[in-house]
Parts: sequence; C-alpha cells; structure tokens
Amino acid sequence: MRNCFREPIPAILDTARYLDAGASAHLSGHRKMASALFQLANCDTTRAWLESIWGGKSPYVQLTPLPDQPHDPARRVQSRMPSKAQMAQLHARDGYHCRYCGIPVIRPEVRKRVCQLYPEQVTWGSTNASQHTGFQTLWAQYDHVLPHAYGGTNDLDNLVVSCAACNFGKMSYRLEELNLSDPRERAPVRSQWDGLERLLSR
Repeated sequence: MRNCFREPIPAILDTARYLDAGASAHLSGHRKMASALFQLANCDTTRAWLESIWGGKSPYVQLTPLPDQPHDPARRVQSRMPSKAQMAQLHARDGYHCRYCGIPVIRPEVRKRVCQLYPEQVTWGSTNASQHTGFQTLWAQYDHVLPHAYGGTNDLDNLVVSCAACNFGKMSYRLEELNLSDPRERAPVRSQWDGLERLLSR
C-alpha cells in the first residue's frame, strides 16, 4: 500500500517557500518583492506534477476494481462539504498539510485574498491553465476517506484535509481500489506552515 499517488517533488516545497516569503514580504510592506515571489510560485514544474495526477488518464492513479461493500442505501447520509466550523476543526487536527502526500495546503479564502491584492501575478480563471500554479497545487480540499457511495459519513473521523491532486485523483473510489493506505493511521505533518492564514488577519 502506498501513502499517495505520487511522491511530492522538490519544486513543490520551493513553491510553498516562495508563497510563504511573498506573504511575509506583503505584511512587511514590500509589495514589489511580494509580487516577484508570487510570480516565482507560478512554476511549470509544479504544474506538471499536479497534472500528472489529476488528469483523466493519469499513470499514477491505477484502479483495481473490488466487489461492492454491502451497506444499506436507505441509511446513506446526504453527501456534503464540511461546514466552516468543521473545516476549522479539521485544520486544528490536521494542520495545513495534505494527510495523503503531506504537501502544504492553502484555503480558498486565503487564495482569494491574494488574488485581490496581486491580480496580475495571482490569476484564477475558469480554466486550469489560467489558474496560478502554486495556489492550484496547494489548494486545500476535504476528502471523505470512505466515499459517500459506500456509506461514508460527513463525520470528522471520516474527513481529512487533502491537496487538490490527492483529492481529485482519489475521486469517489475506496482506498483499497487505489492501493492507498489509510491516512488516518499516520500522524498529521507538523510544521511552521500556517497556510498563509496570517494574510487574513491584516
């Protein structure tokens, strides 16, 4: 069993460092430096890693169909995204790292703030190619470990913080079908990375 579809590459950590330094530069009043750092985080190498996983024909997402697990459809809860309160609880538990591959993640609210502050450097259009690579790759998601279709609930113990690549690569498949280990059996990554949340406080 593997922890994730593809191990993170060094360029992703470089991307995170540029974004973190850009946030610090902005908060220190150095907008020109922040602008340059956010532009450096729009990295083609990082984009290639992301697209290698979440593409429709990814060589890293290999499915092994398994028999359906018996469950009562009548007891199936309505699938939904976690509430803001639940998201806060998830980040308090998991931090700001993907529970599968471990890369840093950033909530959409933070990305929207940076898009407003630096619209030329941090774009977020309607197509993947028009979205800033750093914020796209580090896009915080919330994954149902046991999918809704197989009886998974919206309870916090069935939810984990995930990056975009791992979440979209996993889709609605079970861990066993993807040869993935259960991320809840590993401790969350602990680091000084704050998901650039400090940008929302000032």
